[in-house]
Amino acid sequence: MFEVFVKKVNSEIVIRWLLTKITIPLADILAVATDDTYAGKEKKAIRIGMPYGTTDRVVILTKENTYILFTTNYLEIQKKLDSYINSI
Repeated sequence: MFEVFVKKVNSEIVIRWLLTKITIPLADILAVATDDTYAGKEKKAIRIGMPYGTTDRVVILTKENTYILFTTNYLEIQKKLDSYINSI
């Protein structure tokens, strides 16, 4: 299974999954949370990853978009994102 990859590069978050690459400025991130629904509560969200029954969802709310990351290591990704946001 292919996992969602999250990394901080300068003042941006880079999210990679398969051939997808999304860059989000840290200053644009309003909140990071989890979502316990199957497809995510936000209907217009940008979905990254495969929504299997055993995956968890990390939601990144920004000034412009909402991103839902489908992942099996949501705690690690959420901790990374929180630390990146707190470092600015």
